Amino acid sequence: MLRFAYDQISKKRLLALILAGLVWAGGKAMAMPVEVDSATKGMPGRVESVLLSVPVRTPVINQISGVVYEQVPMRGYPSVPMKMDILQPKSETKLPAVVYVTGGGFINANKDNGIQLRMHLAEAGYVVASIQYRVAPTARFPEPLEDVKSAIRYLKAHADQFGVDPERVGIIGGSAGGYLTAMAATTSGTTTFDKGENLQVGSGVKAAVDLFGLSDLTRIGDDYSDAVKEAHRSAGATEALWVNGSSVFGGKDGGILANPDGARKANPITYISKTSAPMLLMHGTKDTVVSPSQTDLLFQALQKNQIPSQRYLVEGAAHGGVYWNQKEVLDIITSFFDSYLKK
Repeated sequence: MLRFAYDQISKKRLLALILAGLVWAGGKAMAMPVEVDSATKGMPGRVESVLLSVPVRTPVINQISGVVYEQVPMRGYPSVPMKMDILQPKSETKLPAVVYVTGGGFINANKDNGIQLRMHLAEAGYVVASIQYRVAPTARFPEPLEDVKSAIRYLKAHADQFGVDPERVGIIGGSAGGYLTAMAATTSGTTTFDKGENLQVGSGVKAAVDLFGLSDLTRIGDDYSDAVKEAHRSAGATEALWVNGSSVFGGKDGGILANPDGARKANPITYISKTSAPMLLMHGTKDTVVSPSQTDLLFQALQKNQIPSQRYLVEGAAHGGVYWNQKEVLDIITSFFDSYLKK
């Protein structure tokens, strides 16, 4: 009777080990192929489960929030932390990285934006860092661009910590973020606007994607009515605050046209050189905020200077919105980055 009970316990233990995918041989655990649901196979009233075969295409992605990449002064504050949120795909090897620069009309910079684009890039195997930066009217150009370049340098300087290949870094942004992306791309390979920490590494990028960004701050309303053009010439236009600052606090009075030299220095076309990064530019045909001709101005200048560049017009797309999260658009962006950061 005791022998029978022992045999039953041994059989149950062996069954449990088999179900766990292990058996013991010579005191060591050995992996064994397991027949799925073998323990209940043939039981009366059994209902079959559905076996789902899942091909593994995307990695596990972790988010690292609130990483401080610099401490900078801002009106009324001697030291303000600028932060980035990082999407980090799990990988045994270092991955290329993309810095995401949000838009906000020069007056806000919410790094929570663009989550679908950022997740798409992360699933494609990129470490993606979404950054905040200083904005008007408490800051003015070139301080926000200095922030962008500081973020690029930080990511490179901490490449081991975040699993980044520092030689394969790109940048993408929309609207004001597209403009800052273009500025970072055209000045790539130079030390122009490099200021702050981690100056032992460069702020250059290997590829840049400008989504409906501004290229000439004096012509943002070119494709629109005279009333819109006039509004962009006013002292209250955000591009005027971006370049001139507030006249009450030491800035220059007047609209963007009151400071032509300042506007020229804030124009990405001004900085195109042989070291400028390859660029993809995209604009919606129904954009009523930033003239579609803005990206064309930059595209023509890049082509004239033989900088590798492409431009797409997205039919029906507005200034941001649902079109920019569609697979056709996201695939073009990813393919562009792949061609410069993965091959």
